[in-house]
Formats: sequence, structure tokens, C-alpha cells
Amino acid sequence: MENILLVCAAGMSTSMLVKRMREHAESVNNPANINALAISEAKEKIKKNEVSVVLLGPQVRFQKSEIEAISQGKIPVAVIDMKSYGQMDGKAVFEQAYQLLNK
Repeated sequence: MENILLVCAAGMSTSMLVKRMREHAESVNNPANINALAISEAKEKIKKNEVSVVLLGPQVRFQKSEIEAISQGKIPVAVIDMKSYGQMDGKAVFEQAYQLLNK
């Protein structure tokens, strides 16, 4: 099972998106562990290699290079599409995560 981590400034603004992503995952019978964390907590999970893919909220996109350095190229890192994030489009963000995993 894939571990998808969404990262935002405080870990709260992505909670609704996580819920919608989980609903989509269930509807297509593709279970995944999907969680949202604040940037500081996320760094620890990434260092421990406990996630499969990291998606950054648009508000923390400036920290992408720092997260990539921590992941050492072992974990795909991307910024969530701003439109998908704004619309809380769980399907689009879930598919973005899986595209990164399948590269």
C-alpha cells in the first residue's frame, strides 16, 4: 500500500483534501494511506523513509528543494496543482500522486 503525504504550513488546510482523496481511492478500489502533516513533522517522516510520495500544498512550494534534499531522490516530491488544491479535487490530486509513483 502506498503512503501519500500531503504537506502544508500547519497540517490543517489539507485535511479536507485528504478526506476527498481517501473517498476517491475507495471508489476506485485503490487503497492508500493518505495523510497531511505540517512541514516540520513531514521532514521527520521523509528522513525515516516512511512515505512513498510527497505532495506540497501551494503555500509551501518554496520548500520543495529542501524536501527534495531530505528525500535524497528516493521519494518523489511535487507541488499540488493550484487549481486542484483550490477546488479540493481529491481525484486529481490522487491521480497526481500515482503519476509520480509510476514514473
